[in-house]
Amino acid sequence: MIGAIADDVTGATDVAVALHRHGLRTLLFFDTPPALSSETSPAPDAVVVALKTRTIPRDQAVARSLAALDRLRAAGAGQIYFKYCSTFDSTPEGNIGPVLDALADALGAPMVAMTPSSPEHGRTQYLGHLFVGERLLSESPMRDHPLTPMTDSYLPRVLEAQSAHRAGVVPLPAVRGGPAAIRERLADLRRDGLRYALLDAVEDADLFAAGQALDGMPLVAGAAGLAAGLARTLGRELPEGTAHVPGGRAAVLAGSCSARTLEQVRAVIEYGRPAHRLDALAHPDQEALAADALAWYDAQRPEDGAPLIYSSLPPDRLREVQGELGRERSAEILESALAMIARGLVERGVTRLVAAGGETSGAVVRALGVTGGVIGPEAARGVPWILTPSLSLLLKSGNFGEPGLLLDASRSENP
Repeated sequence: MIGAIADDVTGATDVAVALHRHGLRTLLFFDTPPALSSETSPAPDAVVVALKTRTIPRDQAVARSLAALDRLRAAGAGQIYFKYCSTFDSTPEGNIGPVLDALADALGAPMVAMTPSSPEHGRTQYLGHLFVGERLLSESPMRDHPLTPMTDSYLPRVLEAQSAHRAGVVPLPAVRGGPAAIRERLADLRRDGLRYALLDAVEDADLFAAGQALDGMPLVAGAAGLAAGLARTLGRELPEGTAHVPGGRAAVLAGSCSARTLEQVRAVIEYGRPAHRLDALAHPDQEALAADALAWYDAQRPEDGAPLIYSSLPPDRLREVQGELGRERSAEILESALAMIARGLVERGVTRLVAAGGETSGAVVRALGVTGGVIGPEAARGVPWILTPSLSLLLKSGNFGEPGLLLDASRSENP
């Protein structure tokens, strides 16, 4: 069984659907569950635990990750997958390096192979450098990320700044040489005293070769692309299904400030849907922001379509807010307000909730007390619906989806 630990909620849904797509029976839990039984029947092929550890203090990130590891190992996980973002979101302090160090120590893993490459999402690694589309990570909009600005594209250097161990690269020619060549390169790196190996991958075929080479390693890490490569060695590609999302009243909450989410927010507004922006400068109080937003929601007409409530801002406006309130305080105010709004929307009868952004999605599931759900159909590649008995959730990573995703996922005619 594969046990996956994800550093945010949307990353967990992304990796869960990658495993599910290849025929693995996959369970998804939000936060570390109290216990996971190894007697679950039928037994899962994969269990994914969604944490919120990407930007919290590293000591807390390590402790929560180790707690999740204990649960997964007790449930019978033979291979652990640490899922981080395909843009390697982190800072020189962490949290990718500290969590990997702790997991590897706990598992006694002498070598950890990984790659953030996810070609279907435009993320590729070549000669150790991470690209977003045709641009280096350091030249992409991620260099202006409010919490984890990525100003260096060479991943071994980024990882070594956070870790107590050295990192190297499995270059593309070795990956293209197949599983045996990959394993040989990993052995060479280990003999040279390196613990971490970042695998180049620019096509899905590279990830599938890596999946074969890494099958059975105690600890593997990366984005959803490598998880799919591992799953392909164990399962089978599922045909396109006909499952549909239950109907019901819908609403959209957007907190991500990524370039793609800003496009998606703009598409909803330009279409003419009702939209309300949370202004933390005008009302630096989460309860006041939530109360105003819910009062605004109550005044909307159902025939105008699913409303959007958002705090997403372009980089210059975001810097203005953070300059006035401070980065941590502004994030706390807006996340708390969105959490309160999510509760209020569900109390008002919303049964289909779309959330944009990893931090926003985490705040929403905690506020609603959602502990897990069934992986449903994908609204976009890597963006599945999470189905619970009373609520359908679409939890979208900030960078994922086409510009019309928020609009399309919340249409009243959505099946």
